[in-house]
Amino acid sequence: MRKPQLSIDGYRLLDRRRFLVDAAGGLSALALSSLLFSEGVLADSISQNGAGNPLHARSPHFTPRAKQVLMIFCSGACSQLDTWDYKPELIAHHDQPMPGNVELVSFQSVSGNLARSPYAFRPRGECGKWTSDLLPRLGDMVDEMCFIHSMTAKSNTHGPGENQMSTGFTLDGFPSIGAWTTYALGSETQDLPAFVAIPDPRGVPQAGPNNWSNGFLPAVFQGTAFSANRPIDNLARPEAVSLATDNATRAFVRSLNERHLDSFPGDSELTARIASYEMAARLQTSAAEVADLSRESSSTLNQYGIRDPNPLTAGFGRNCLLARRLLERGVRFVQLFNGSYAMGEGVGNWDGHKQLKADYDRHGPVLDQPAAALLADLKARGMLEDVLVVWCTEFGRMPVFQKGAQGRDHNPDGFTVWLAGAGVKAPFSYGATDDFGHRAVEKVTTIYDLHATILHLLGLDHTMLTFTHNGSDRRLTDVHGEVIEEILLHA
Repeated sequence: MRKPQLSIDGYRLLDRRRFLVDAAGGLSALALSSLLFSEGVLADSISQNGAGNPLHARSPHFTPRAKQVLMIFCSGACSQLDTWDYKPELIAHHDQPMPGNVELVSFQSVSGNLARSPYAFRPRGECGKWTSDLLPRLGDMVDEMCFIHSMTAKSNTHGPGENQMSTGFTLDGFPSIGAWTTYALGSETQDLPAFVAIPDPRGVPQAGPNNWSNGFLPAVFQGTAFSANRPIDNLARPEAVSLATDNATRAFVRSLNERHLDSFPGDSELTARIASYEMAARLQTSAAEVADLSRESSSTLNQYGIRDPNPLTAGFGRNCLLARRLLERGVRFVQLFNGSYAMGEGVGNWDGHKQLKADYDRHGPVLDQPAAALLADLKARGMLEDVLVVWCTEFGRMPVFQKGAQGRDHNPDGFTVWLAGAGVKAPFSYGATDDFGHRAVEKVTTIYDLHATILHLLGLDHTMLTFTHNGSDRRLTDVHGEVIEEILLHA
């Protein structure tokens, strides 16, 4: 005979059988939650507050063509007319006024006459793409490149221009594309940061850490800045502390953290904070290992220019090799800078206002051999199947020299970026500037379009990647941006 259920005021009391059934169900739910969390698919583990382990690998919106991004950023506004954008009409009209005596609006001064590049252009690669002698080794890689010759920017000043290329906005305080990427996708490595920024050996770009900032995203998604020439500060174990003592201390701290976490079950922010500190501890060994280039072959060191007598070439070569090693170990987004705001012997970046040839004669070799070696190395190792390479700068340069000077002023109305690797057509050229390289006139593109395309290749819909901040759903592309479908490979 079935026992009657006991109740008080209509509420059923818990008998022994019901207790065992409910307990079994609860334990099963806990086990399932643990498994889901470990796989990074528990809903709470991907909330925008960084719940759970915020760097767990997460699924994209759709199947990606690229898994990682390498962004090579030439700060200072590298001239498209002296590198990638061949203009025979500019050569033909050298030292003449713009047709119709049009005076171009410049940033620093009144414009002078049209000025051809001091560097000869010639066809390169099997595709015969015309590029400049300023960057001959990169030019030899044109068969791997997808050029966008119709890029435009919103600002003609360096800081805001760098901000827009890195964050989508000219103002400070917005998350960088690397931060958005790791916020969306997490990390594929447990021992290194998901997003690493590598400043030039000469220093940081003009907008500084804004280029790799997390902005209003949780701090765990900001880029970690270090280079092969300057490791992460305060990372090495003090000489007075033995390895055994260090390991024991870490184990003790871990046990305290676990005990503290037991007192606050479900506190995802605490879980995330503990995960961040544990990552910092693991960096003591992993960062030192990845930055140790001594195990690379002699031929590799020579290929990257690390033994070049020019310390700037050697220094940038070390950074390029570091970038490859980071990508090999699963770092999601690497932002590699060439040029800095620091002033040393002449201008420290690509800002060629007064003596463009003298400045570019210094900068060209620093970029050319190491960056070409990096691209060739990625290809040789089969890594371009998963890595998207983006070469960019904050804006371009005028087709005229400044009056009374031998350099070009700022020009956001038409410049070149190129991509290589996962998911893009190569060799391929998209869009064009006018006959003199001044203004984009064919298939005009924006930085919003570039960012939307990068996210698309990573399997992300840029309109769906949002974060609520101050009551607004913010995104990398603001309310703009279209994927540049014509440059994409389609299966």
